[in-house]
Amino acid sequence: MANMWLRSGDASSANNFLAFLEDTLAKLKNKEVSLIRLDSGFFQSDILDYLEDSEKKYIIAAKFTHPLQRMIDTNNVWITLDEGIEICERIYQRDSWKTARRMVIVRQKIKESPKAPGKLLSLFAKAEIHRNYRYSAYVTNLDFAPAEVWRMYRGRGDAENRIKELKYDFGFDSFNLNGFYATEAALSFAMIAYNIMSLFRTFVLQEKTQKTLTTFRYRTFAIGAYFEKMGGRLVLKIALSKLVVQDQS
Repeated sequence: MANMWLRSGDASSANNFLAFLEDTLAKLKNKEVSLIRLDSGFFQSDILDYLEDSEKKYIIAAKFTHPLQRMIDTNNVWITLDEGIEICERIYQRDSWKTARRMVIVRQKIKESPKAPGKLLSLFAKAEIHRNYRYSAYVTNLDFAPAEVWRMYRGRGDAENRIKELKYDFGFDSFNLNGFYATEAALSFAMIAYNIMSLFRTFVLQEKTQKTLTTFRYRTFAIGAYFEKMGGRLVLKIALSKLVVQDQS
């Protein structure tokens, strides 16, 4: 984890994001960031302008505003990627944008992929052609093929696994204290612990699949005993097996 800020729980995703991004890039120093991937909470004109002015490559999921839905409705050219998956690209400009931008749009048939991510077109919910699909859209300044842009953005989904690991293995959802700075200190220690374990997995274990802390702490570390809650009671479990001595005489 390269950077973190503690903020109020009611703050929007994009609140003070540009300052956070600049702080993150400053911490990375001479490391080159080749791509920035953001979800639809960051689909804002000021963020797009900043990334383009600073010559950063980006893929950002689009919010399904009414103008965007109307643009998708008028599109009649789709390329089939796989069964039930189609893709297209359009040049799109919102009223608040000073320039037009490239938009990659994906639609997936609900019948073939019931759990497919994406949104229904709320403006055309009753239209036969649209109610059978879920749509996702991405604004980007990359010049890769539309399918590659979609695949590159999907890699961002692994960030959700990191968040889950922080919550379930490092107590990331239960560190709130009475004071802001005390909470920030607890958060900092959780981040330090996470990064130390990440380095351990990368350089010591060197496995292709990244196991969670819960998985490899029993397999890798020697634990003499530990507590476990069973039936409302704390039970002490001895991890070491009983030593059996045989008389060889």
